[in-house]
Amino acid sequence: MFILLTVAIAPGLALFSFFYLRNQMATEPRRTLFHTFIYGAILTFPILFLQYVFQEEQIFSNPILENVVFTGVIEEFFKWLILMIAIYHHVEFDDPYDGILYGVAISLGFATVENILYLLSYGVNTAFLRALMPVSSHALFGVVMGYYLGKSKFSKKEQVNEYIVVALCAPILLHNAYNLIFFSQDHWSYLMIPFMLFLWWFGLRKVKQAHYHLIQHLYAQKKI
Repeated sequence: MFILLTVAIAPGLALFSFFYLRNQMATEPRRTLFHTFIYGAILTFPILFLQYVFQEEQIFSNPILENVVFTGVIEEFFKWLILMIAIYHHVEFDDPYDGILYGVAISLGFATVENILYLLSYGVNTAFLRALMPVSSHALFGVVMGYYLGKSKFSKKEQVNEYIVVALCAPILLHNAYNLIFFSQDHWSYLMIPFMLFLWWFGLRKVKQAHYHLIQHLYAQKKI
């Protein structure tokens, strides 16, 4: 059990460390990040319950709507909602890169608990594949969500609502594309490999852009 838990938790911690250590200009309070991670972890259970209820009640007659669209929408919506309620107006959300850290934290909190439950059901043989795809994809969805929340918070008033909407819609579109590739079943790996490469490229590009906005922000405040 200890080995299984270690294997299940390790990818999330490694990915979070990767994005945290890329923030070289400022240090975000670890307690707030830990709280955000816990929010994501707790969020796993009501989301799984809703998915179970909808499946048992057969709300959706179309399997694509149920397994692709609904799953992506509900997971990203609740992560976005918690960030908006608990983090967006927090005093410690004080520079553009913070959005990425909080987005990654809540996404990896969710992904880590989901990974634990999955490995408990299917064993550690699936751990490597899950680390490469589901866990890392959740982290990158969080990067995209957090980037646009950071843009929203530190942009002109007329752009605030626009970026808030994009912070919700962009991860949903990416998540639905990811789910659709898995749902296609036949030869899904041929589609998933280029998609994951694109997702990493896109996520790291947002990290780079967030660093640029952070430098501009610090320069405007005369901190550098």
